[in-house]
Amino acid sequence: MPMRDLSAGPRVLLKRLRELMAEPLDPQERLDRIVRQIASNMVAEVCSVYVLRSDGVLELYATEGLNKEAVHLSQLKMGQGLVGTIAASAQPLNLSDAQAHPAFRYLPETGEEIYHSFLGVPILRAGRTLGVLVVQNKASRNYREDELEALETTAMVIAEMIATGELKKITRPGLELDLTRAITIQADGYNEGIGLGHVVLHEPRIVVTNLLNDDADKELKRLGESLGGLRISIDDMLSRREVSQEGEHREVLETYRMFAHDQGWVRRMEEAIHNGLTAEAAVEKVQSDTKARMMRLTDPYLRERMHDFDDLANRLLRQLTGFKGRVGDENFPMDAIILARAMGAAELLDYPRERLRGLILEDGAVTSHVVIVARAMGIPVVGQAAGVVALAENGDAIIVDGDDGQIHLRPMTDLQKAYEEKVRLRARRQEQFKALRSVEPITKDGKRIDLQMNAGLLVDLPQLAESGASGIGLFRTELQFMIASTMPKLEEQEGFYRNVLKQAAGRPVTFRTLDIGGDKVVSYFRAQEEENPALGWRAIRLSLDRPGLLRTQLRALLRAAAGAELKMMLPMVTEVSEIHAVRELMQKEVQHLSKFGHSLPRKLQFGAMLEVPALMWQLDELMAEVDFVSVGSNDLFQFAMAADRGNARVSDRFDLLGKPFLRILRDIARAGQRNNTPVTLCGEMAGKPLSAMALIGIGFRAVSMAATSIGPVKSMLLGLDADQLATELNAALDDVRSPVPIRELLVQFAQTHNIPL
Repeated sequence: MPMRDLSAGPRVLLKRLRELMAEPLDPQERLDRIVRQIASNMVAEVCSVYVLRSDGVLELYATEGLNKEAVHLSQLKMGQGLVGTIAASAQPLNLSDAQAHPAFRYLPETGEEIYHSFLGVPILRAGRTLGVLVVQNKASRNYREDELEALETTAMVIAEMIATGELKKITRPGLELDLTRAITIQADGYNEGIGLGHVVLHEPRIVVTNLLNDDADKELKRLGESLGGLRISIDDMLSRREVSQEGEHREVLETYRMFAHDQGWVRRMEEAIHNGLTAEAAVEKVQSDTKARMMRLTDPYLRERMHDFDDLANRLLRQLTGFKGRVGDENFPMDAIILARAMGAAELLDYPRERLRGLILEDGAVTSHVVIVARAMGIPVVGQAAGVVALAENGDAIIVDGDDGQIHLRPMTDLQKAYEEKVRLRARRQEQFKALRSVEPITKDGKRIDLQMNAGLLVDLPQLAESGASGIGLFRTELQFMIASTMPKLEEQEGFYRNVLKQAAGRPVTFRTLDIGGDKVVSYFRAQEEENPALGWRAIRLSLDRPGLLRTQLRALLRAAAGAELKMMLPMVTEVSEIHAVRELMQKEVQHLSKFGHSLPRKLQFGAMLEVPALMWQLDELMAEVDFVSVGSNDLFQFAMAADRGNARVSDRFDLLGKPFLRILRDIARAGQRNNTPVTLCGEMAGKPLSAMALIGIGFRAVSMAATSIGPVKSMLLGLDADQLATELNAALDDVRSPVPIRELLVQFAQTHNIPL
């Protein structure tokens, strides 16, 4: 039996649609005839077109098979229902039982409840979503790949109709997708700062239309040559001087190099070519298959891997097609703000760093690799910005506000000027803060406050001297593990820690031992999925269950700090007995190194993080057991208030400066004073002048924060009378009848005493 020509269907359909486009028809009639033609060609009982409006609503513009009266009445928001899900993700959906899908939404006016099979594709142009094209059938079935290809090809024709403005005549005034209209999108701030600039849409997926090969050997040769070019390009990035000097970026690119040499990936593409596909189609097929499998899983590690494989597949497609993209183009703006649905960390490194002003992601998380690298580069980052890519054009003016998690696309002149003034004011304040760099952090009444910075990447370290911090109060060692493709070996860890101490130039560095688990995933250490990972197998719990992992890190730290001072602390301690267990492991490592003649640190300070409320009933035992305590206010607050800081519905429900939490913190500070044990706080509240002022008022004399926060906090404390604040604040905390919120009291105190906040 002869093999069926899978490309014949799309070719015939496309030819007929071109004929329809050439006829002098009214826009609505043209669209109606297009959906009829698609339904007939694909033997579908329903074909519908939804068009994206300027208000983010997808409106039914034409249908064959559904109730005609629903046209221009049925509506779904971006991300709502199956159609909205396709528009927001820019990915097709192929379902044999649409109503069983969790995103299904019933629209009674359409009469679609009798249809079970569903195939929908996004209508894309230049990577931007303009609408959704759908076919449906009563019988339960999965649509074939050639049918999906036919629908995607057809969607390109409809995209041209929308993009050229032909449908404006049948769109209600003011609702057409006007790409000049100002839009504000509320999202999640992943890295603070404000960026003003112009949109650069990250490279969209290259759509492959040439599916079938005539010569498999020729296609295999093309694939091999392109893979070679891909590997050379990654090696070239690794050889760049700036990447070689920054260990975190090197780790990310080493991960990419490992994937590029993965024989399983290559073998699947070669098999697809042997089965008759072109090299480009083989790459896309393997990419789509991998993505389809990973999209069904919720594991954050697999989602990160999906982005990495997408990145590599897109790079390989560019190698095969000769597509260069905009990076390095002479027209690339000097103030680029990158917009992407998702991207790999290495892709961000492709852009000229000196021209980047911000990064906006529709997907991603605070712990994703690209965000880690962007934070190290010092650019504002906003994530979970649903639909932003569909609404933007290359070159559009845009503002990214990483402080408030807002995006202002094509901002009005007044808003643009307000942000320009805000940026100028911020720059002036930063200059003022720089002038305070060498000023001792002593309050108005003579209390010295130790201001330290948080870090986790080598590129953070230059800010140590620039900010005037006394040292690093929290060095997150897990970031080295998170961006590595394989478990960092003892020598790699040792070299990394030694480099950190060298760049700190004598200032103290407090290393936090490995804090992975929860949302901090690493590729080579997979834990079982947990319903509540924040309270699960993570941090010191994981390390004690895998003592080899912890002992390797302890040995690396001891060797790296030979002849110097080593400060290290344990994360998420719940019982003092856990500290005893780690001390025993540490003693074994000290004995091992001594036995083999290794030099040891001249001084070892051993601490613990107080993040779990259970330690509040072990405070004196804890203080007696360690050399210092560091309060992790982020986790302590969410655990104490039972409020998930990753859940927008409850994360702002309770106040960090409310009486309950400040009383908890005051008890900790007093326990430190009582036991003569130094106590530091290294959570986010240390970096805000108002909350830092409260910490000083309840007895904290050491805080650790982001480097950019040190200037504002120092400016505040220089004008603060700590004893006077302590008197008023403690009286308010002890007064159970006082209706005045503590935050209000602090603001009034600052205003009365002219303290800058």
